[in-house]
Amino acid sequence: MTVSLEVVSVEPAQDQLRYTFGGGGGEPLVRVRPGTVVELATEDCFGGRVRSAADLPSQVCEFPYLNPVTGPIHVEGAEPGDTLAVHLVDIAPARDWAVSATFPHFGALTATHNTAMLHDPLEEVVWVYEVDRERGTCLFRPRRGGPEVELPLDPMHGTIGVAPAAGEVFASITPGAHGGNMDTPEMRAGTTAYFNVNVPGGLLAIGDGHCRQGEGEVCGTAVEAAMRTVVVVDLIKGGGPAAPLAWPRIESDDFLMSTGSTRPLEDAYRVSQHDLVTWAAELTGWDTLDAYQLVSQAGLAPAGNVVDTNYTMVAKLAKKHLGSAAVVADGMHDRLRETAAAYLAQR
Repeated sequence: MTVSLEVVSVEPAQDQLRYTFGGGGGEPLVRVRPGTVVELATEDCFGGRVRSAADLPSQVCEFPYLNPVTGPIHVEGAEPGDTLAVHLVDIAPARDWAVSATFPHFGALTATHNTAMLHDPLEEVVWVYEVDRERGTCLFRPRRGGPEVELPLDPMHGTIGVAPAAGEVFASITPGAHGGNMDTPEMRAGTTAYFNVNVPGGLLAIGDGHCRQGEGEVCGTAVEAAMRTVVVVDLIKGGGPAAPLAWPRIESDDFLMSTGSTRPLEDAYRVSQHDLVTWAAELTGWDTLDAYQLVSQAGLAPAGNVVDTNYTMVAKLAKKHLGSAAVVADGMHDRLRETAAAYLAQR
């Protein structure tokens, strides 16, 4: 049986790409109803300008116009205090190449603007990866000799979020309570991300596709790629103990995940753990200290990024520990998975 789906495509022109979350930077690119499947194109963090090892970002990119996002997407009926649910259906590299780089004064293992050192700035070097979409691999070629390494594709979006609260404006490279440049590999196809709606319509934007990324994004860049991405956007109206969300949350088939984005890194860790503990208590009816104990023994703590203007940590707990009655938003993730499956079957 064919399921009737509302599908909208968004492919922004170069001058329609955005570099901030919030700030009234123009009308939404598209307005959609809850439950809509959105097919969108995203550019890589360099705006497609770095195409060879000779294309140093400092020479071919215009600062601060880095990390473009596609959007905003206005979701009809979304009001402050609601929760926007964004299910990632498919994330596929748009090209047969991707790039990564090291920069002076950027990354976890070099002096930065905030961590001043007397040693020389890190060298600016570009790596070009060969992307084999049929085989699902990307090829790392060392710039200065040594064996090549074939890595499996694990596509994700480093940047996804909504307009911030209180009229604030955040550069697209900055993660926070609105989402943004969290750079967590957990933001892959098959997951549902939840964001607090801060302004009418929510104003969702997505970008910064990665063919893959190690936890922490330690050098400051992943395997950066333009993407063809499909999402399902839905809405959870305000109310209930979990609303409004203080921080973005992620749900997969097997895990619940909370994010925290701030500095220092230990505070990002605390934010994510606090959110996961209170979330587990809300879902199960446990006392907070009981939830704290369980998360302490069964939780995971993958890093998102340790290089951006704010750092991101993720707190992660297997859903099997919470029991079958601990269902998020009346099963929103499972419903969106069904919509995704119907879309993929018809594509």
